[in-house]
Amino acid sequence: MTPDDILKGLYDETLVGNAPAVLDLTHQALAMDMMPGDLLFEALIPALEEVGARFERGDFFVPEMLIAGRAMAGSMEVLRPLLADTGVQTIGRFLMGTVKGDVHDIGKNLVNIMLEGAGFEVIDLGVQVAPEKFVAAIEEHQPDIVGFSAFLTTTMPMFKANMNALEKAGLRESVIVMVGGAPVTQEYADAVGADGYASDASATVKRAKALLHERRARVSA
Repeated sequence: MTPDDILKGLYDETLVGNAPAVLDLTHQALAMDMMPGDLLFEALIPALEEVGARFERGDFFVPEMLIAGRAMAGSMEVLRPLLADTGVQTIGRFLMGTVKGDVHDIGKNLVNIMLEGAGFEVIDLGVQVAPEKFVAAIEEHQPDIVGFSAFLTTTMPMFKANMNALEKAGLRESVIVMVGGAPVTQEYADAVGADGYASDASATVKRAKALLHERRARVSA
């Protein structure tokens, strides 16, 4: 196979969520001394962007997004340390967690994969993340964006508790806050004082990029 064949194969197999094929092509590419960054930016990311576009058009649904995301995640496990070694620049750091009292993580995990595919460095705190753990992680990792995820209506009030904890710690102005999850709405995000909300993984990537661009434009102005 030529390098172009590899890139096309990675794109096509990621699109349909064929994880074994994606992993095999990744190893083949590295054996041919192809650059990890080329695999990411010329095949994997474009495939995930197409998955997001198809989801928005109604051609793909959550299961298709999940299997495509998992296929890419397998390749990223191999590529991540190599990308770090080659100094590929990330576009920003995103700290993510499901709020205290909530153990749902499928949506969060899909968002993480999409964010990573778009060039973000993602730090995932997992589920049942208490406000003080978010505060400690922000102080340690200094992310550009922090994301609070909730699947249950009963845990949505933790968004406000988290925001209050950030205020108390003097961190609120240093990070962009995004919220999301099945029961969350733009109105609720506004009510708790979040900077951004997105209804799905594809929208999260677009909104995160836009918020980061706005923040950096203000800082450099």
